[in-house]
Amino acid sequence: MLRSSNPKRDTGIRQRVGAYGCEPFSFILICFLATFTLTCQELPPVQNYTPIDYNAQNQNWGIGQSEEKNIYVANNTGLLEYNGAVWRLYQSPNGSTIRSVKAIGNTIYTGCYMEFGFWEKQAEGDLAYQSISSSLELPLLEDEEIWNILELDNWVLFQSLERIYIYNASDKSVEVVESKSTKAHMFNFEGTLFFHSVDKGLFKIESGKPVLVNDDALIRGTVVTGIFSMDDRPLLVTEKGNFYFFDSGILEKWTSPFEDNIPSLNIYSSLQLEDGTVVLGTISNGIFQIDKEGNILLNINQKKGLNNNTVLSLFEDVDHNLWLALDNGVSVVNLNSPFNEYIDKNGKLGVVYASMLYQDYLYLGTNQGLFSKHIENHEDFNIIQGTEGQVWVLKVEGDALFCGHNNGTYLIENQEAKLVSNFPGTWDIKPIPGKENLMLQGNFNGLSVLEETGEGWKLRNTIEGFDISSRFFEFITEGQVAVNREFKGVYKLNFDEGYRKVIKVVNEASKGTGASLVKFSDNLLYTCDQGVFKYHNLEDQFKLDTLLTNMFYVDNNDVPVGIFVSDIENSQLWYFTNSNIVQVRPGRFSTTAEVNKIAIPSDLRKNLGVLGFESLTPLKNEKYLIGISNGYLTLNLNKVASKEYVVRINSIARKSTTSALENVVLVEGSADFNSSQNNLSFSYSIPEYDKYTEVRYQYQLQGKYDSWSDWTKDPSVSFENLPFGNYTFKVRAKAGNEVSSNVASYTFRIKRPWYLSNLAIALYVCGATLLAIFVHKLYKGYYQKQQEQLLKESKKRLKRKRLKAQKKIVQLKNERLQEEVKNKNRELAISTMSIIKKNEFLNAIKDQLKQNVKNPGISSVIRTIDRNINNSDDWKFFEDAFNNADKDFLKKVKGVHPELTSNDLRLCAYLRLNLSSKEIAPLLNISVRSVEVKRYRLRKKMNLSHESGLTDYIMEI
Repeated sequence: MLRSSNPKRDTGIRQRVGAYGCEPFSFILICFLATFTLTCQELPPVQNYTPIDYNAQNQNWGIGQSEEKNIYVANNTGLLEYNGAVWRLYQSPNGSTIRSVKAIGNTIYTGCYMEFGFWEKQAEGDLAYQSISSSLELPLLEDEEIWNILELDNWVLFQSLERIYIYNASDKSVEVVESKSTKAHMFNFEGTLFFHSVDKGLFKIESGKPVLVNDDALIRGTVVTGIFSMDDRPLLVTEKGNFYFFDSGILEKWTSPFEDNIPSLNIYSSLQLEDGTVVLGTISNGIFQIDKEGNILLNINQKKGLNNNTVLSLFEDVDHNLWLALDNGVSVVNLNSPFNEYIDKNGKLGVVYASMLYQDYLYLGTNQGLFSKHIENHEDFNIIQGTEGQVWVLKVEGDALFCGHNNGTYLIENQEAKLVSNFPGTWDIKPIPGKENLMLQGNFNGLSVLEETGEGWKLRNTIEGFDISSRFFEFITEGQVAVNREFKGVYKLNFDEGYRKVIKVVNEASKGTGASLVKFSDNLLYTCDQGVFKYHNLEDQFKLDTLLTNMFYVDNNDVPVGIFVSDIENSQLWYFTNSNIVQVRPGRFSTTAEVNKIAIPSDLRKNLGVLGFESLTPLKNEKYLIGISNGYLTLNLNKVASKEYVVRINSIARKSTTSALENVVLVEGSADFNSSQNNLSFSYSIPEYDKYTEVRYQYQLQGKYDSWSDWTKDPSVSFENLPFGNYTFKVRAKAGNEVSSNVASYTFRIKRPWYLSNLAIALYVCGATLLAIFVHKLYKGYYQKQQEQLLKESKKRLKRKRLKAQKKIVQLKNERLQEEVKNKNRELAISTMSIIKKNEFLNAIKDQLKQNVKNPGISSVIRTIDRNINNSDDWKFFEDAFNNADKDFLKKVKGVHPELTSNDLRLCAYLRLNLSSKEIAPLLNISVRSVEVKRYRLRKKMNLSHESGLTDYIMEI
């Protein structure tokens, strides 16, 4: 739906669109029939961008392209910028809908409600707006909107429904031309500016004033939407789809096949492409492209892939892509792409397994049957009755078309299928060398032979002796066939002369997975994931072909995936990788094969149907048909061309811990960032808008990473917490297989943090020096103290050693003294015991002598014995021994008890030796009773209490 921010203009717009939508039923029917007849057309790739993709409103009014190849779109919300990777929205200067856009160089002119001006890139990579209308001497009219912008030499013309403002880009002056019209269309035809005014006619501008060119009723009663050069004659296109030549102001209707096929259209926009063809943008049926003869080349509408049927503006970019500003979204048609598409959106066809161009009919073998259509018209594919089910192969042998099917083999004649072999599951069909009327079939359960007889082709026999599925087979020599059964290896079969049974089977073990068997340049090749193996006749085995293996498997990221497809007629070999379709041809000037890679996006490889059942069929004029899971593609090698790409850094954003993300100036040379601004994001792109060209990027940050990153689709990268230092960011791009001609770079420096600045480092050095001196002094004092302490400790240790030695000496002396005391005590005890024994002996003799006391001689002996018992010498000897053993005891006792007599001291000495009264009695030459009496008296003298023991007391003194 068309919208306007101007209420007055809304009425006119609704009237025009209402007129477009309220044609009689007959017109709707005609348009429907015309659309229906074109539903089968192969179309160039279409890419759609929805409001969700570009994050703005649905409606778009105009498209332009800058010198940097960025795309700019006038949108209801504002100005959209697309660099091939990222959409960006710039809000309208006054919040209104931007109705028109024109890119001249890198300056973007826009017009909207009550405002027009231009946008220019700032140093940060952002667009900034500058108003032209605000400086007008003559103010804008009330509710005026700028609907169209045109460039003419050094002037830029802004058109509203009432005026044309002519802006001189050199001196910034503006002239105003009154040009009232109901629909703003201006045309630059061969340097002359034309505009149309309803009810007045066609005008041109000369010397800044409108000049009437033609006021024919045919012109006054309609709206002119385009003026083009056709056969060097000016051709007018009206909104109703009528075409008129006008030479010297005279109208002449152009009758074309276009008008015959589609007699009435509602044309809103039009554009003549660089190749001379004309594209018409309609209100309700998308676009039509017509050639110079008026033939319809293509029709693309919403049903065929556009976002919307209402085309408000058309634009051809420098790469010949056709951009459509739609009522709902933006679409781009890759008119110059080597690929065309037939997309089966209804699921009628299914997955395409085989295809063939035969007698001007295109045949598609799918999992749902065999379909065909004539190549000269755009009718839909029709299924050939009886072929419902899985088709595996289509082969033309001689004048016959064979269809390998789950049911067996069909012969296709006059769009009808005849079952000529009911042996189920025909994988492939090949003529038998030397047998013109025989063909060998590979089937689910072995091999079989077709024979041509007078009644036509029919199954002659199945071959005995071999019942293994034979999808891949090739003739080695006459009568010998190689059959590849992936996991079981290659079987080399020898047949009897009549091809009725196998007479010899040799099995060569499998060499890998994903195996296929093909012929290329008269060589039999066995391919698998381990490489390419060539059959050698003399050795009768397959050997690794290092030349082909290195050629096909040199890049580990781009190795063959699936089977190899042989095009024997054109001496070509094809295979698919994840990012390429690869064509291999014999070398023209050497024996080395030539490899031609056609880049494809990785998503397409996943859409090629079942892995291992890839289908590629030559059509004609270097055109090939590739089966996919929902239709097919055609590849035109004549359109495959190398292209130069330039990668640009679009913006650099920095972020610190205290600030939000902000763009920085894209300066030449080196940029400096504070240490806190060490989080940087880089965005970059190449302006490539082809659907089948996948763009990938590779970057390097010198100063941190020495190697390049892996290739990635992400058009931006961020680096966080970069340390201080010098860096150079580099990025390059790869579009398909073409690496960008340049490496975009940006050199910058992360400054040292303040605490690592030169001044700080100098202060740190000074501080460190002072600290070192201070620490040195501290350590010196510390070590002096330690030394003094060590000396003190040493002295203490020596003193302790001396004391210990002295103590040891004292201990030894004490031990010696104790030993002496022990010896003295031993001597004292011995002397005491000897005296006791002696006295006891003498007393015993004395007691015996007393029995003869009357004998005088005995009395003298008794006296002698008594003298010996009471001998003072014995006491003297005992006293000396006792004093040696217990020095000063007697002195101590005498000191404490001075009243003690010598006999008391003697008794104390005996008690000190812990002698009993019985032992003491012989020493004193008294009875035991007398000893007890002496003990009692001694207690008295010592004033001992009754509880205190005499012996204990004496022992404690």
